[in-house]
Amino acid sequence: MIYNYKAKGKGGAIQKGAVEASGLEQATEMLHRHGLTVLELEAEEASLGLDRFIPFLSRVPRKELVLFSRQFATLINSKVPILQALDILSEQISNRHLRAAIGDMISDVEGGKKLSESIEKYPNIFSNLYINLVRSGELSGSLDESLVFLADQEEKDYDLISKIRGALTYPIFIISAIFIVGGLMFVFVLPQMIGVLREANVELPVTTKILIFLTEAIRGYWWLFILAVAGTIVGWRVYIKSAGGRLIWDSLKIRLPIVGPLIKNIYMDRFARNLATLISGGIPIVKSLHTVADIVGNSVYKRIILEAAKDVETGKSITDVFEKQPLVPKIVTQMVRVGEQTGGLGEILGRLADFYDKEVNRTLGTLTTLLEPIIMLVIGFAVAIMVAGILLPIYNLASI
Repeated sequence: MIYNYKAKGKGGAIQKGAVEASGLEQATEMLHRHGLTVLELEAEEASLGLDRFIPFLSRVPRKELVLFSRQFATLINSKVPILQALDILSEQISNRHLRAAIGDMISDVEGGKKLSESIEKYPNIFSNLYINLVRSGELSGSLDESLVFLADQEEKDYDLISKIRGALTYPIFIISAIFIVGGLMFVFVLPQMIGVLREANVELPVTTKILIFLTEAIRGYWWLFILAVAGTIVGWRVYIKSAGGRLIWDSLKIRLPIVGPLIKNIYMDRFARNLATLISGGIPIVKSLHTVADIVGNSVYKRIILEAAKDVETGKSITDVFEKQPLVPKIVTQMVRVGEQTGGLGEILGRLADFYDKEVNRTLGTLTTLLEPIIMLVIGFAVAIMVAGILLPIYNLASI
């Protein structure tokens, strides 16, 4: 549960924030442990506690994290002390989970902990990339630069995801509308028409017989259809969360005929940009590879990157692994080789990420253009089935 507090610090300064605890006593104890004297403490109303049972409800939207990262970077870059910057941000953040995390970070930093140690307690909010770059910035004394790197990275990731969602919104809306209209037809319209056709006592086309069978099945066993769909969704989610299922699904995604190249480009963009960010932030190459393997988002590429990290530990180069992998594009292998030979791997990877940004945008534009006629064909096919199965028999009856 989230508790909003107002407390007095060691220097007498009044602090406001939020803390996450299982009860009022634990929240009070946590604040006392950080040297705070509690003045006000009350539970924040949650959405009926559902976020405890549904993890999705407790996630911090990427847009909120982008705004937090950019504002935090701006404040630190302006020489505002960390505690003051966090205190300013805690009053501006609307997401209660992120606000609670910031309140805990304020308490930790005031108690002598490093910022990286505090954010490490929230892996569901801050990625490994985030934690490692903050830690590197603290060690090198360039936290402001690390936060700017992070803010730029978060914004680019957010822009990419927004473009993909924007490209998929139209086709998803149309397909959903087809299913909804089709369901309403099967439940309310077709039963009335089928009654007319049966009363005519004539031989019906195969298409009409199939529609009659589907209509009666849906009306009589609708609960079974719902259970089957729900069971399929749950079973699929459980399967892809297993190690073997995830590997098969991730392997299938990058081999799909049309969207496969786009998905592969997205992974290559993510790999190049994140690795460039980590290397530019001063993270050792082996640790950078391990971090990127965790955030690339595909178990197939994760294995390849981890194998490359092992080779680097033994004195080999990244390209020794990449050139043996058909799933790694040749341009990536060649650019990484150039970067390793010239000592400018971070810069080369940044250029490679820019290249894949353009490729992803171009492919998204092409797919969006192709989807429109495909959707029109699907709609036409659905209408043709309805006409052939229902309207033509009725027309024939009227002609007799």
